[in-house]
Amino acid sequence: MNKCLRLALILLATTLAQAQSGPTLTLADAAAMALKNHPQVGIATNTAASAGQKVIEAKSAYYPSLNANITGEQAANQQDRLGSGSINSSRLFTRNGDGVEVDQLITDMGRTRNLVANSRLQAQAADQSTQATRYDVLLRVNQAYFGVAEAKALIDVSQQTVAARQTVADQVNALYKAQLKSEIDFSFAEVNVSQAKLLLIRAQDALKRAYADLARAMGEEHVVEYQLIAAPMPEAPPADAEPLIAEAIKNRPELHELRLRYEAAQKFEAAERDLKRPTVSLVGVAGTIPYLDETPRVTPHGYEAVAINMEIPIFNGHLFTARREAAHYDALAADQRLRDLQQQVERDVRAAWSSAFTAYQRIPVTEELVAQAQLALKLAEGRYNLGLASIVEITQAQLAVTQAQIENVNARFDYQNAFAGLQYTLGALR
Repeated sequence: MNKCLRLALILLATTLAQAQSGPTLTLADAAAMALKNHPQVGIATNTAASAGQKVIEAKSAYYPSLNANITGEQAANQQDRLGSGSINSSRLFTRNGDGVEVDQLITDMGRTRNLVANSRLQAQAADQSTQATRYDVLLRVNQAYFGVAEAKALIDVSQQTVAARQTVADQVNALYKAQLKSEIDFSFAEVNVSQAKLLLIRAQDALKRAYADLARAMGEEHVVEYQLIAAPMPEAPPADAEPLIAEAIKNRPELHELRLRYEAAQKFEAAERDLKRPTVSLVGVAGTIPYLDETPRVTPHGYEAVAINMEIPIFNGHLFTARREAAHYDALAADQRLRDLQQQVERDVRAAWSSAFTAYQRIPVTEELVAQAQLALKLAEGRYNLGLASIVEITQAQLAVTQAQIENVNARFDYQNAFAGLQYTLGALR
């Protein structure tokens, strides 16, 4: 069995193995699976749900609190009076009692309202953080999907290179055996074949790593070698980056999140300022005392009372002032974080647009490069067959074709990656 036939069988076996390696997968399917399975999406979703419960916690101050009490007391010295301590009853009796206590806030001069607004804004910010996480996952899915597709395309280039160089090597071998070509020609041809095989091995290794990246991006536990459905080439990028900046500032969820957190910080600052204001609440109690060791008994069997209490802060070691100042500086820091991220987004949009525009320009250039390299190879082969050129000219022409094909593959997938990155910076990735 000659080398050409063995190579054909190897390539056929590789092709069949790839065709049977896994189910088909589109980019949209990969994105949907990632949003469903990726743990980072689950983390962000649960964090947002937790933030939503904080709103209910803050609003609970608007509602009355109702508590039941059951008390049993054994007095060591009957009818003694308390000399110190915090027990409400000043006299000690052996007794059993039960009752309820209701506490209703009337007003705290706006503190609870600001705390509720703060928690609501924090919950909305957490929702935007979840959306930002989804965009992060989608970007990694796009990159991993195109990484697999690019690796597969490079394998195709490598296989074609091996086949083409093996064909030339077999022809040179036949001419060498017929003593029409020298041994050095045969050696150069064999070196070319070995280099092509090394290129194929590296491409196959890159494909395995790309599949691992895709599994991670999709949140899958195991690597599945999907057969990818080619994604359509996106349209050309806009001619100018400046109009895109306004779109990014309007749409990016990270900016929405920081705007909401800045507003929340302002509400919290207002709530901390309200600590110095009076708090008015309504307190009501009612219950029974079924047993009281009192002879004669003068205490009634039941009790009820209603009171309004106003608490007015006077001095607590500058605690409330420090809390208000700390909240004020936190709000200023939140504003600066928003400014910093907005500037970073503007820079990211310009950089992503430049990368996409450059990658798009490379595609027709590399296509022309492939065509010219293939033409040069045909001319070199013709000159070699006529004895007008050496084997070195052919090997250089073969190398140029391979490099041109690799450049073309890289340019096409670089643009798809760059376009996805541009959509990410605009907050428009789907």
